[in-house]
Amino acid sequence: MTYHVAVDIGASSGRVILADTSQALDLVEVHRFKNGFSRQDGHDRWQLTTLIEEILIGLAKVKARGIETCTVGIDTWAVDYVLLDEEGQLLAEPIAYRDSRTQGVMDQVFEKIPKAKIYDKTGIQFLNFNTLYQVYTEDNESLGQADTLLMIPDYIAYHLTGQKTGEVTNASTTQYLNIHSRTYDQDLLALAGLASDKLPDLIETGQIIGELRPELYETYHLPHAQVIAVATHDTASAVVGVPAIRDNYAYISSGTWSLIGVETDQPIVTESAFQANYTNEWGAYQTYRFLKNITGMWTVQEIARQLDYRYSFAEMAEQAKKVKPFLQYINLNEDRFTNPDNMIEELQAACRESHQVVPETVGELVMCVYSNLALAYAHEWQILQGLTGKSLEVLHIVGGGSNVALLNQLTADLIGKPVIAGPAEATAIGNIMVQMIASGELKDLAEARQWLVDHQELAHFEPQVTTDEDHLRKYQQTVF
Repeated sequence: MTYHVAVDIGASSGRVILADTSQALDLVEVHRFKNGFSRQDGHDRWQLTTLIEEILIGLAKVKARGIETCTVGIDTWAVDYVLLDEEGQLLAEPIAYRDSRTQGVMDQVFEKIPKAKIYDKTGIQFLNFNTLYQVYTEDNESLGQADTLLMIPDYIAYHLTGQKTGEVTNASTTQYLNIHSRTYDQDLLALAGLASDKLPDLIETGQIIGELRPELYETYHLPHAQVIAVATHDTASAVVGVPAIRDNYAYISSGTWSLIGVETDQPIVTESAFQANYTNEWGAYQTYRFLKNITGMWTVQEIARQLDYRYSFAEMAEQAKKVKPFLQYINLNEDRFTNPDNMIEELQAACRESHQVVPETVGELVMCVYSNLALAYAHEWQILQGLTGKSLEVLHIVGGGSNVALLNQLTADLIGKPVIAGPAEATAIGNIMVQMIASGELKDLAEARQWLVDHQELAHFEPQVTTDEDHLRKYQQTVF
């Protein structure tokens, strides 16, 4: 029997998922745990120590199933990091990217290095929470005490194996990597006084990191496990898990964020890409994820939270079906929706200020969000074709958001092309696929994707109307 374990941690939850790939693709969620940031020492901080404890509990549950040997891959969100002292201990729990400390920091950085020069060096989209701007605001005393800076998944792997590494898909989101030399950029590191010897050596997706540390077995009943560097940025793993076996496709990795883009062999670092704020994050196997990071299911998640989770997400979508779409045109990517105290009130205020229909019921609120997400997708679909020079023929939507049939259909109608939805577990599956390639079960990424198509049921959405182009035009006129 062949077993692989995907440790997949997002902004709201984490899972330890067991995969048996000896016959087909059999995924079992053996452990789920909550994630989130809380206010501590004046900042929003992740509870990383608790997350690692949960991972070890999950691996112990794998062992309890009678599994003696497996591989393990870790993927998490991007841009956040930890600082370690000389003994490899955390100086503090990591600050979350939604913390307010980076507000206005980009402009301070651009005064020292022009924005266009940073893009030419890195090809990375400008987001105020990128690691570049977080480290720029870092407490000087903490940075001086730090012996090592590690990204979140790299730190988890270090805690499990004792090996400090920097897997490239997550490291590229820092905006510290030079896309031409494929190394750390010394000019950008110097901005915050970050010495290059405080950063780990870069490794490629698919490399073996090491075995679990022997001392872990003294506390936990664990399987014999080898940790493999999968595409440690969860979006990069999700893109590996896109079931695409033909060219001229785009993808949306749909979760808390929506990442819309294409997979390329070469970065696209043009003036047009710079002006459109598209990114060239590094992908698995020396590919590039040319994409735009836009808002996703975060808005709906916050609506659910404000309603004390009285409705499941499926129930919220059912209520939205009863409401006419495209009654409002708002930009969900505005800073006001990043982390408001009350998402419902913020949405209503935005509609009221622009003299549009104010959503009141849960169905109206959710349809407002789905309509504007679909409009944002269609807007970027047009831009993506212009930047790449490709005539895109199909859109793959993967991740948890691919389960929302209503949003999938609205998107197909707006772009006028088929939408293929699934797998919902693309991130975990992409994680597993890299482990399978590293273990020799699959030859390469092309064979892995064909294997995925053969083992997954996918939902297809054909465009049903043509009049929704008018809504896209009105959205673009209103928002942009």
